[in-house]
Amino acid sequence: MPPERPRKLSQLAVIIPTLNESGGISELLASLAPLRSQGAQVIVIDGESSDDTLARLGNQIDHVQIVAKGRARQLNAGAALVQSQWLWFLHADSKVTPMLIAEITQRCRNVRAWACCNVWIDGQSRGLRVISFFMNFRSRLTGIATGDQGLLIHRQAFATVGGFVDQPLMEDVAISAALRRQYGWPQRFKNGLGTSGRRWEAGGIVRTQLRMWWLRWRYWCGASPTVLAAQYRPEQKG
Repeated sequence: MPPERPRKLSQLAVIIPTLNESGGISELLASLAPLRSQGAQVIVIDGESSDDTLARLGNQIDHVQIVAKGRARQLNAGAALVQSQWLWFLHADSKVTPMLIAEITQRCRNVRAWACCNVWIDGQSRGLRVISFFMNFRSRLTGIATGDQGLLIHRQAFATVGGFVDQPLMEDVAISAALRRQYGWPQRFKNGLGTSGRRWEAGGIVRTQLRMWWLRWRYWCGASPTVLAAQYRPEQKG
């Protein structure tokens, strides 16, 4: 019988929604191994991927579940699968550094209600640094975090706001707004969380960012997330 894993982080669950993420999921899971070695659970909720995402999970996770695609639905399913006190929601293309792992290990149990990271965008263009600067500036100014920033939410706070609204776009903005109203601005980790620059590189940095700002402005003006999702035409990402 293998030795029991240390339980220092036994009340932390990392929840990752996936949809056709075979190209990068293994890298993310490998980076989370130090958390698992300390007792954290890693949960993958797959939205019926048509590639070999599931085959690439290997033994790097604790639970996997397949549900109908929809990021909010997948995230809520992951939260329902565990009883952990802290829920860390990561996108499948997140880039987790050893420094962030060390900080999460030390600080997650001191989070009062919710927390997030500054984001940096992984890619070749220098313009991505400018985009990440404005993303972080906007987040600090408004108290709204996006899924790219790795939302860490206490289970009680998650339950109080009713989890993620089951809508096809802006589910991260919606839960951030609800958490901000209930608990105030998020705590913020010192070390950043990376995200893939593929959206910007595929669609053009300026064009993609302007489109995202336009969609967000329309959302705050009351436009239907279903209508916005149809206009967004995002990549198949978890």
